[in-house]
Amino acid sequence: MQANDITFFQRFQNDILAGRKTITIRDAAESHFKVGDVLRVGRYEDDGYFCTIAVTATSTVTLDTLTEQHAQQENMTLGQLRQVISDIYPGESQFYVIEFKTL
Repeated sequence: MQANDITFFQRFQNDILAGRKTITIRDAAESHFKVGDVLRVGRYEDDGYFCTIAVTATSTVTLDTLTEQHAQQENMTLGQLRQVISDIYPGESQFYVIEFKTL
């Protein structure tokens, strides 16, 4: 069985498949992805494969510089996005935005 390259919490799977979630915000451990990468995507909870994505852009952001556009690309409000990022990465301040499209 082929390994997944990136995982998402299961609660985001439907939004990704429907094209409502088009970015992911990660910490330095996952800052190595670059434009043009084609990635197998799995669920964090069980590593089950559910789609393939292509990285279309990358950038850096801090919790304070997150915008409404980031929130829209995540299919959340800005307040929800800041809370989710704080919950997933407590104490972190520098993040990496990975824009993608499903293939």
